[in-house]
Amino acid sequence: MSMQSATFQPMALTAPHRKALSHIPGDEGWPLVGRTLNILADPKGEVERMAAKYGHVYRSRVLGETSLTILGPEANELVLFDQVRLFSSTHGWGTILGRLFPRGLMLLDFDEHRLHRRALSVAFKSGPMKSYLAALDAGIAQRVAEWRQRPGEMLFYPAMKQLTLDLAATSFLGTAIGPEVEEITKAFVDMVAASIAPIRTPLPGTQMARGVKGRARIVAYFSEQIPIRRAKGGEDLFSQLCRATHEDGALLSPQDIVDHMSFLMMAAHDTLTSSLTSFVAALAANPQWQQKLRDEVSSLGVASDAPTSFEHLEAMPLTEMAFKEAMRLRPPVPSVPRRATRDFAFGGYDIPAGTLVGINPLFTHHMRDIWPDPDGFDPLRFTEEAQRSRHRFAFVPFGGGAHMCLGLHFAYMQAKCFARHFLQSVSVSLPNGRAPDWYMWPIPKPRDGLRVMVTPTA
Repeated sequence: MSMQSATFQPMALTAPHRKALSHIPGDEGWPLVGRTLNILADPKGEVERMAAKYGHVYRSRVLGETSLTILGPEANELVLFDQVRLFSSTHGWGTILGRLFPRGLMLLDFDEHRLHRRALSVAFKSGPMKSYLAALDAGIAQRVAEWRQRPGEMLFYPAMKQLTLDLAATSFLGTAIGPEVEEITKAFVDMVAASIAPIRTPLPGTQMARGVKGRARIVAYFSEQIPIRRAKGGEDLFSQLCRATHEDGALLSPQDIVDHMSFLMMAAHDTLTSSLTSFVAALAANPQWQQKLRDEVSSLGVASDAPTSFEHLEAMPLTEMAFKEAMRLRPPVPSVPRRATRDFAFGGYDIPAGTLVGINPLFTHHMRDIWPDPDGFDPLRFTEEAQRSRHRFAFVPFGGGAHMCLGLHFAYMQAKCFARHFLQSVSVSLPNGRAPDWYMWPIPKPRDGLRVMVTPTA
């Protein structure tokens, strides 16, 4: 059967009655809102307090549903590796992202997920990646040069958000978005904000209403572009998807392309903005590491106006370790939801089918028995020797298993390319030496926008 005519019906999964989970310790919080406000205010502290009181399997109520949180590397492996198809991503992320990012790759399950992932993977092969690197490199070099020319205090997070959106437009769309950039940016911001809004219905004036309106704008933009890209061709990711086929040779449907592009654009620029901001914050707070990475970049022997090659990126292992450590401290996706497709047992508890189950990379990344001095910044945690001694699901910033982030190598490529130009051009410090506070959910960002001092390097 052609993939264009094939239909995958999501399995029917009904949440169990709250009483079916009453044997599991926990606290469901206030009527109606449950513990949603607690998790929004302090997600790291909330999970750590609940774990200290109830253990690594506990019951809670967030965004209107009683759910379970299971913690630690073994929980991550159970949910992410999932060889026996016990956990549905469609029904896990659906309540959070389904209205705004429907049928994005992360929201598909099992055979359908495998088929779409295979079709999308063509856009992340070596040929297209070289094209993306050239576009990213030029865009980053130009923007960092502008920062160098305007030394002094700057708000880094909004500057990074604008840069990553511009870079996503360049490498994904093959063109600057142009005069629509502010409108498109606002649409993405509204969609992400709505994904965790306590009011889940798009009532007038609510975050959800603004998110639904943003979704309509994004859909319209991509829909009008698809026939143009199919006619023109191009090496950008969007053009690659417009030509991508399933195993039977059928093109992805226009709706599939719209859904995948909406999700990929959101994931690429929001998570990278968070991770690169965390990376720069760590360098500003740890000048000795900033200098070590600058020395690594200097050892490449590349003139500041020369292009970055894959060989240069491969010669930056310390920079990659520092980026990993920044993602350990503040993983771009701090919690991951799934829904159980069948009854199962974990941590000594029987858990019924339909239960919403969450794992928490943020918690795992700060477990003291795995990461000594867990709040400290130490890239040497990611030497090959150090990593060999750890559970393979102790560090999961990109997920794992079948749903391992398809853009993982794209993220590392962009991060190291950014680090090369940034460290070669400017140094960064924290005004008054004060580290910022962070919002940690749904995607980490500094509360003050990360105020830094930028100084040109010699």
